[in-house]
Amino acid sequence: MSTTRQFPPGDFGSEPDGAGTTSAGSESRVRTLALGSASGIVPMARDFTRQALYDWGWLPAATADRRAAAEDVLLVVSELVTNACLHAEGPEELRVSSDTKVLRLEVTDRGTGQPAPRTPHRAGRPGGHGMFIVQRLCLDWGVARTPGAPGKTVWAVLAAPA
Repeated sequence: MSTTRQFPPGDFGSEPDGAGTTSAGSESRVRTLALGSASGIVPMARDFTRQALYDWGWLPAATADRRAAAEDVLLVVSELVTNACLHAEGPEELRVSSDTKVLRLEVTDRGTGQPAPRTPHRAGRPGGHGMFIVQRLCLDWGVARTPGAPGKTVWAVLAAPA
């Protein structure tokens, strides 16, 4: 987990003018999904992210490395949203943003806890692997809080496929 860089929620570039759209000529792309009280939140978040990956040209993947990069993104989305469901009173929003070098995932929730990989990590035990997986697959991850506001945003950054 990053202790030196605390990205505020959504601080990954300018927001396009339309929700889920990209500004003409812009290299930054942003998609936002309200999760709130929806049912089937984890598969919905995965499907939403998968569609963004298709729209942004990550999928269909031309090589095994590009396919693996897209699968890593979908796994991290699943882990972040699942953690918000299990440990943080549920997720409020998923934000997926990308430029030519990195993809950033943000899950905003209502919880007060601090996510962290379980230590020591015990690979043979069920459960408790979510943040360990996030830590292993991402370039960086962390938590951003707004002073005086409830909840937090857990963010993760993954490398764009070469």
